[in-house]
Amino acid sequence: MSEEQVNENKEEQASTSTKTSSGLDQNVAGLLTYVLWFITGIIFLLIEKENRFVKFHALQSIFVSVGLAVLYVISVSVPILGWFVGIILMPVQLILWIFLMVKAYQGEYFKLPWIGDMVEKQLDNK
Repeated sequence: MSEEQVNENKEEQASTSTKTSSGLDQNVAGLLTYVLWFITGIIFLLIEKENRFVKFHALQSIFVSVGLAVLYVISVSVPILGWFVGIILMPVQLILWIFLMVKAYQGEYFKLPWIGDMVEKQLDNK
């Protein structure tokens, strides 16, 4: 490993071990914002005072979970075609949930299309 790579790894580890208002490392808090969808998102949004990383993932968790819930309710209310969409939506939702938790734990600001931009605007307005 080159010295440059070692320095990058140290910076990455430092950025993922930053403490939050909850006392947790930011990557752990970021992961936890997704665990119970919008519920933990709201909890961490209320708890976190300073850390933008945790606030970002908390808001993204809320927006994604509410959006998917609305989409699911609409799809299953449509006979036959909607039911198939609802069946397909469930595993997609599970995969997205796991993916977002992994990205947050890795310390990444992973922005979903459209939703990530809305979250950024919301954070910039505060």
